[in-house]
Amino acid sequence: MTEKTRKFWRVVWKYALIALGTMIMAVAINTVFEPLKLVTGGVTGFAIVLKSWTEGLFENGIPIWFTNLAINLPLFALAWFFKGKEYVTKTLWATVLLSGWIYIIPEFAIFEDYFQGMFFGGVLSGIGIGLVLLAGSTTGGTDMIADLINIKIKWVSLPVILFVLDGAIVLCGALTFGLDKSIYAILVVYLVSKLSDAILDGLKTARAVYIISDKYDDISKEILLKMDRGVTSFAGTGMYTGKDKSILLCVVAKKQLPYIKDIIRNHDREAFVIITDAREVHGEGFVTGEVVPQPDKLVARVVGREQ
Repeated sequence: MTEKTRKFWRVVWKYALIALGTMIMAVAINTVFEPLKLVTGGVTGFAIVLKSWTEGLFENGIPIWFTNLAINLPLFALAWFFKGKEYVTKTLWATVLLSGWIYIIPEFAIFEDYFQGMFFGGVLSGIGIGLVLLAGSTTGGTDMIADLINIKIKWVSLPVILFVLDGAIVLCGALTFGLDKSIYAILVVYLVSKLSDAILDGLKTARAVYIISDKYDDISKEILLKMDRGVTSFAGTGMYTGKDKSILLCVVAKKQLPYIKDIIRNHDREAFVIITDAREVHGEGFVTGEVVPQPDKLVARVVGREQ
């Protein structure tokens, strides 16, 4: 398979993830959030409020799918102007698909119990959003509004702007449907954020291990030979002692942590070790954060030393 073919199928896979993710999100909106009036923020949350406000003006109020498109399309025009084509392409696809799924999937209540609805809707929405984010996209909405506002008021951080926007929508939901429903909606937001993060991190389980030890040479050789992991050594200075130190850096899969800890402990129980999450790992031996064994290169590997 040529690189061009692989690139084509990677693009197809990402757009398929967006299609699946937005469908799952639409199921959560039409079968849980709208029937139970759970306003979880975002443009779709505001659309639920607007639908209730306009029930006396239109039959069943303004549809959620229409509000989602009506708000997002002008935002895409602005984003195209200020951010460029690449910024909006996949997000536009996700937004149009989400509105389409909301239009196609019938509205009906799966649960009458709010706790059950909160859990089921949160799980569905978290999975859906996680798949969309995994494809490197979003569904526009308040994310895009916050990004555009941030262009003009750079002294306010993006998360703060997003918090204010979504907070205002949740407040509208509380004033419209009652505080008790808003409490469940806030719990949904928490569940969605945790689940979508878990989906992203679940495919990127790498850990970066920093090792400061006088036995750096023995430790690095054993990691190379027994774990088949690359190691980089770079120079440092202990500011308290004034002594030169060699710092080892090794990126491993989460399941390999016990092995590298044993190697360090066997050589130097006084070693100073820092283990952190490696959210994105690219390059030899890794594909989107997963370790790819390469036994054919085991003998050829050496410790890189940067001065």
